[in-house]
Amino acid sequence: MSTTDTIAAIATPPGQGGVGIVRVSGSKVWKIADEIFQGLEKPSATKGGTFLHGKVIAADGSEIDEALCLIFRAPKSYTGEDTVELQGHGGPVVLKKILRRCLDAGARMAEPGEFTKRAFLNGKMDLVQAEAVADLIHAQSDRAAKAAFEQLEGGLSKQFNALYDGLMETAADIETTLDFVEDELPNDVFPNLGKKLDQSFQGLETLLSTWDEGRLLREGARVVIMGRPNAGKSTLFNALLGNERAIVTEIAGTTRDVIEETLVLDGVPLRILDTAGLRETECLIEQEGIRRARVHSATADIAVYLIDSSQPFSAEDEEHLAKLNPAKAVVICNKTDLRHPDFQFQVPGFQPLETSLRTGAGAVAIRSAISEKLGAVSNAPVHAVISERHRNLLELARVELIQARNRISEEGEPGAASAAEHLRSALEALGQVTGRMYHNELLDNVFSRFCIGK
Repeated sequence: MSTTDTIAAIATPPGQGGVGIVRVSGSKVWKIADEIFQGLEKPSATKGGTFLHGKVIAADGSEIDEALCLIFRAPKSYTGEDTVELQGHGGPVVLKKILRRCLDAGARMAEPGEFTKRAFLNGKMDLVQAEAVADLIHAQSDRAAKAAFEQLEGGLSKQFNALYDGLMETAADIETTLDFVEDELPNDVFPNLGKKLDQSFQGLETLLSTWDEGRLLREGARVVIMGRPNAGKSTLFNALLGNERAIVTEIAGTTRDVIEETLVLDGVPLRILDTAGLRETECLIEQEGIRRARVHSATADIAVYLIDSSQPFSAEDEEHLAKLNPAKAVVICNKTDLRHPDFQFQVPGFQPLETSLRTGAGAVAIRSAISEKLGAVSNAPVHAVISERHRNLLELARVELIQARNRISEEGEPGAASAAEHLRSALEALGQVTGRMYHNELLDNVFSRFCIGK
């Protein structure tokens, strides 16, 4: 991807709005702006940090739209390049005409994330901060947005840089020992190097420990509602969402497929899945729905299991509960207003909630129980957390760091050369997190997930 040409794109979401923005950045930006925009003075003669009021003009001299032209001069712009933003009316037809005018005047269409990629290449931000831009745009909750903003401000980058710098210093010390004749070094050299590696390892483990929280904030916690037919699963699904999303009838097996919706609970986005009732059936369609229910329950962050207390407690319910982890499960005894005299819950490890969803009783308690299971996230202070890409690279660095520690602790001076090699590999992985080390494939992978115009 060239960084010398000039790029343009619509920077506001599709659809209608009061204002729409077309962003143009690159070496030809003043030529293009002077050609297509008419105001009290030319954009090229206007100082940075100001704006002009005027009109966007078509090639034949006709007017396309009344607009503002915001002036950003390098390096004080988002990309670090000379940039203008044309703010016109927010209709899709008008914005496309302004964009087409920019392209005809010499710009090319920006690729996904190319503005932010140029910001990275021009030293305006590192890769971790660049990814925070996308996280902030796609945040599904206040907590996710705050975590992304802290990452954008450099909170996570500081931790990665401290880990990298510490390992770099230790690697340099180990490399230095290779220049000495055997048995010439003081006895405490390698024990001290081992302590430094231990400190770096603890810092790496601290970063890795934020992965689960990061996954929940970015992707949402998977909450699967399950149980036997007619236990009240779809009723609970609707109650959590606050609308009649799933069909509710007294006919067993009404829900055949998995229904998924999202909501935010105590700052954590949830992906709520309503599933088919678990039972033996001859219906092939219902069998497939039950299979899918089991698959989703196996990967759930929280399983909400409903039991119909208007019937005697069944061996089937006990069998299903035996497959659940009590730490990740909320058990609900529903229909308590119709409780069967022989119903008695006796499954060790679970503390069921008693509710009557038909009357509306218990919905608040169920929300609180789900939130409590997610307490490690919902009750923790907001801070920047690692992503899947960060986690994969940290795991690579972790393997190499363990090998380096083993070489130093077990072999001492004879293992220094091998330890140094492992540390180089660990540093290469860590360098790719923030972009201290990068290649085109890495950048393409990161920025291809951005929207066009950012």
